[in-house]
Amino acid sequence: MTLPLSILDLAHVGDDGIAASFASSVELAQKAEGWGYTRIWFAEHHNMPSIASSATSVLIAHVAASTKSIRLGAGGIMLPNHSPLQIAEQFGTLETLHPGRIDLGLGRAPGSDQNTMRALRRDPSAADTFPSDVQELQAYFAGQTRISGVNAYPGKDTNVPLYILGSSLFGARLAAALGLPYSFASHFAPQALEDAVRIYRREFKPSAALAQPYVIAGVNAIVADTQQEAERMSLQARRSRVASLVGRGQTFTDAEMDMLLDSPAGHQVDTMFRYAAVGTPDVVRAYLDGFAATADADELIVASQITDRTAWIRSFELLATAMELAPRA
Repeated sequence: MTLPLSILDLAHVGDDGIAASFASSVELAQKAEGWGYTRIWFAEHHNMPSIASSATSVLIAHVAASTKSIRLGAGGIMLPNHSPLQIAEQFGTLETLHPGRIDLGLGRAPGSDQNTMRALRRDPSAADTFPSDVQELQAYFAGQTRISGVNAYPGKDTNVPLYILGSSLFGARLAAALGLPYSFASHFAPQALEDAVRIYRREFKPSAALAQPYVIAGVNAIVADTQQEAERMSLQARRSRVASLVGRGQTFTDAEMDMLLDSPAGHQVDTMFRYAAVGTPDVVRAYLDGFAATADADELIVASQITDRTAWIRSFELLATAMELAPRA
């Protein structure tokens, strides 16, 4: 049986600008809907010139208005950057406009650097209250507010499904304790994947939201008609990533980026791309089948670092065919 397959759209900003990124996100969602993908998530990042999904709920609304059935959501909202009430209102609005199609993944990282945290007016200690903030948010959606006299309008009684996102054992234990589905960010922070999933499954407590544990594992995929082309795009993706790590706004030649790939920053990129399916459809299918077993996953969510928009969309098309997804009626 083929696992559900979903997409993490990083809203990559290329040389053609942010508006083109948004247009590509809409195009991908419309096509992915027909190809049979389960959901598309967008991630909250700030002060990153290469990622355009900082106003995550706004982008979800834009894509949802141009699609019909595919689930859309946040993978994730960095909850310590916001008040639970505000997020309940935003995603309650989305769920009311697009009923049965909205997911809310929650993380506790800043999604930014220290200076950007200050610009967001984020309290450095806000992550400490993440567990109680998740419960407060969950209560707003259930119409059972934990703060007397305060409700989310819209949001109350919408029961937007929550997912705990993480790359460490903390998120695994929290998702298990709250009886919520768990999504592990193994597409860029793979180190604790197997331990985290094992702990989550072992400690899971059934809840009104979920009777059995449910794991979504992130993985990178670059699919092309030839192995050579896929590997060429993979090299370019790794070059782009190491350049962004070393210096924002700087321009590097290919030769300079290749030198960076041999540096400690390059080794960090190699670690981030530990779980990456690169190749023709058959090669990628075999890799993802093995990865799903390693991750003990119920669903895979795929990120692609391809910088060419046409090739990026084509990669997801080839992947849908390789994984034998069932197109929506």
